[in-house]
Amino acid sequence: MAKIIDHGTWRLTPADEGLHEPGPEVLWNESYYFDFAAPDGSVAGYARLGLYPNWDRAWYWACVTGKDRPLVLIADNDAPLPKPGTTGVHTGTYDATQTIAEPFGPVTIGLDGEAAVLPDPTAAYGDTSGAETTRLAFDLRWDTVSGVYPYKDIPRYEIPCTVSGTVTVGDETIEISASGERDHSWGERDWWKTSWLWSSGRLGDGTFFHCMQANIGFAIPWPSFAVPPGGEIEHRDGFSAETRFAADGLPASSHLRVPGAAMTAAPLAFAPVAVVSPDGRIAHFPRALCRFDAEDGRTGHGWTEWHQPPGWPDHGWSYLAEGGAQ
Repeated sequence: MAKIIDHGTWRLTPADEGLHEPGPEVLWNESYYFDFAAPDGSVAGYARLGLYPNWDRAWYWACVTGKDRPLVLIADNDAPLPKPGTTGVHTGTYDATQTIAEPFGPVTIGLDGEAAVLPDPTAAYGDTSGAETTRLAFDLRWDTVSGVYPYKDIPRYEIPCTVSGTVTVGDETIEISASGERDHSWGERDWWKTSWLWSSGRLGDGTFFHCMQANIGFAIPWPSFAVPPGGEIEHRDGFSAETRFAADGLPASSHLRVPGAAMTAAPLAFAPVAVVSPDGRIAHFPRALCRFDAEDGRTGHGWTEWHQPPGWPDHGWSYLAEGGAQ
């Protein structure tokens, strides 16, 4: 079985790859993400399944984008919950499946449906019912690289991966040989309260990196790990980040103080969504394919997200590391 970093207040087990018993909270959520990015940034995409059993709905998102591609997006925040004990989502416009072959091992993602074509990705924040549509299909496999990284204090884990298979956009079939990640979390999550930055990618020398910082006003050891070329997954202390935003609210760039590989993340293609709370509050979730330029000259591609709940511009978005700025 894959190596599991053991550094937290809870213990990850193979059973955690499956579904969990919901808590009583309305916003109790179980979330699975799968993303990929080609080494040259020409094509990238992701799929996410979010289950809200106490809100009687699922969120299902899937997209493809790239440096010279429009955003092709399915963003369904009122999807039917899968049948008990399953993770497939089936509607009148798309069918989505995920299969975990073995705990912490290969996963296959299937999708076939109708997606919106959005040359202006910020159109995803509004009503896309009038947008041009096309077929979007995934036949993809995520294979674990080295091991698994559980977060220290919350039930969440991330797995660096290689990704292979095909993506179909309209009449075009794209062969995928990429890097990516998958992650899984469960528990109460209020998308309309806390802002955060999360990033993962792979550099040209083969290094995988993952990092996360929430804008909570005080320092903690932010989750950060890497897989060096030919090496094993390893926790790294001391991550922090700073982000600049454009006038339209989209991120312009982030400086990521990844331990051992400080770098700049420059968005190449956005794939955002908007989410509405049970009481009507709106949060924006800009996610982007990014180019990473490390200070030591290495470059790479991957995904970064900057979650923007109500009041997000006042949340800081500056370096916040354990023990202060580095």
